[in-house]
Amino acid sequence: MTFSRSISVSFFIFLLFAVLINLSISSRVSSFIKLPVSVDESSYCESWRLAVETNNAGSWKVVPSKCVSSLETYYNNGQFDKDYSVVAGYALAFAKTVKLGGEGKDAWVFDIDETLLSNLEYIQAHGYGSEPYNSIAFNEWVLQGIAPGFDASLTLYKGLKELGFTIILLTGRDEAQKSVTEKNLLDSGYSGWEHLLLRGHEDQGKAAAQYKSEQRSIMIKKGFKLHGNTGDQWSDLLGYAVADRSFKVPNPLYYIA
Repeated sequence: MTFSRSISVSFFIFLLFAVLINLSISSRVSSFIKLPVSVDESSYCESWRLAVETNNAGSWKVVPSKCVSSLETYYNNGQFDKDYSVVAGYALAFAKTVKLGGEGKDAWVFDIDETLLSNLEYIQAHGYGSEPYNSIAFNEWVLQGIAPGFDASLTLYKGLKELGFTIILLTGRDEAQKSVTEKNLLDSGYSGWEHLLLRGHEDQGKAAAQYKSEQRSIMIKKGFKLHGNTGDQWSDLLGYAVADRSFKVPNPLYYIA
């Protein structure tokens, strides 16, 4: 009986010691490891927009419904225009540091949709990106040819032309939309580009990053030096045959891989 009690006491002491050691370790670990903190509802959409613009959100399909009003404010209060102007300013400042060869081969690449032309009117009518993409409805919008240009992109575009850069337009639009795209660009104030590259039959089904990398590679093989590239999607800018500097303009409305 005495021996049994001795074992019980020893076991109790062992358990108590183990608990104290565990608490001590947990206390030290908690001082270094912080559990994720949920973002306040009022600021969530700004944080989401930052994650989207920095490509940290990865592939995503639609704008969260709770962020629609936040995006309305972002576009309607002029913050989008200010953000675009800042990016365009950095792009033009870089362009002024480039020493051009004077042979017409110093090029700057532009995407078109949400880079040179704004489809905001269409996107507003479809829930600010909260509705799934409808290719038929969007193509009908494109064929109207009424998308306006951005003030910031017009300033950048014309500034690059004045500096002597050759302009290459590289879009995910189809070759069948070439004439309406050309007219829309001219009506919006853009002119004098060297190439307008659109998806041909052989490009159908290719991911945007692959298609645009291939087209840039073709331009390089033709002797063009791609000093700059401006686009609203990371797939406009990444891949291979990339420009010396790439400038991502804001677009939290949709994602193209």
